[in-house]
Amino acid sequence: MYTMMQVCRELDITYQTLKYYCNEGLVPNVKRDGNNRRIFDEKDVKWIKDLTCLKKCGMSIQEMKEYLALCLQGESTIMLRKEMLAKKQAELLSSIKELEDSVAYIDWKQNFYDEVLSGKRPYVSNLIRVEE
Repeated sequence: MYTMMQVCRELDITYQTLKYYCNEGLVPNVKRDGNNRRIFDEKDVKWIKDLTCLKKCGMSIQEMKEYLALCLQGESTIMLRKEMLAKKQAELLSSIKELEDSVAYIDWKQNFYDEVLSGKRPYVSNLIRVEE
């Protein structure tokens, strides 16, 4: 069994985050010790790790609750869960594409500046007006 602090250290999350997840009902069947403190077993820890991944994937708390509700219904909801995850995956892939485009722009701009600084090309700016 794990205490809240042990789970936080294990998963590198804050105490406040774990408490929030528990209070929002995102960690079902939370057990309590003799002092009424939350304790977690291996399955709980694995699920909390899943929650942190879902959050990093961009799922809102409400979406995480919907996903949890589907999980709790068992095998009959696998297709719905796959659809939810496929939607998030498409959003992530779109974000990755945007980031790759941004990195490519910075690469191009850095190369342009290197060529200007080395004298390989003249400096041209779209912002500075030059009399022709």
